[in-house]
Amino acid sequence: MFVGTLRIEMHLPESHSLKEKRKIVKSIVGKVRARFNASVAEVGSNDKWQLIEIGVTTVGNDGRHIDSSLSNIVNFVDSLYLAEIVNTEMEIISV
Repeated sequence: MFVGTLRIEMHLPESHSLKEKRKIVKSIVGKVRARFNASVAEVGSNDKWQLIEIGVTTVGNDGRHIDSSLSNIVNFVDSLYLAEIVNTEMEIISV
C-alpha cells in the first residue's frame, strides 16, 4: 500500500481579506475533491489572506499511479488560474 501526500503553497496577490481567500480556498478544495479521489484540506497560513497552503492525500496499491495522480492535481490546480503556485512538496510512502 502506498500513501501519497502533497502540499501546495499558493499566492493570492489580489486578495484583500480573509473572506476573499476563503472563497477561493473553498472553490479549489471543492473542485479537487470532485475531480480526484483524494482528501483535500487547507493546512496552514489560515490567518494570512494572500497565502494558501493546501494538503492533499491519496492512498493506493501502485506508487506510480499515486505519483501521477498527485502531479495531475498540481496541474489541475494551476489550470484553474485562481492563485499562483509558489511551491509544491510531494512525498510517496510505502506502508
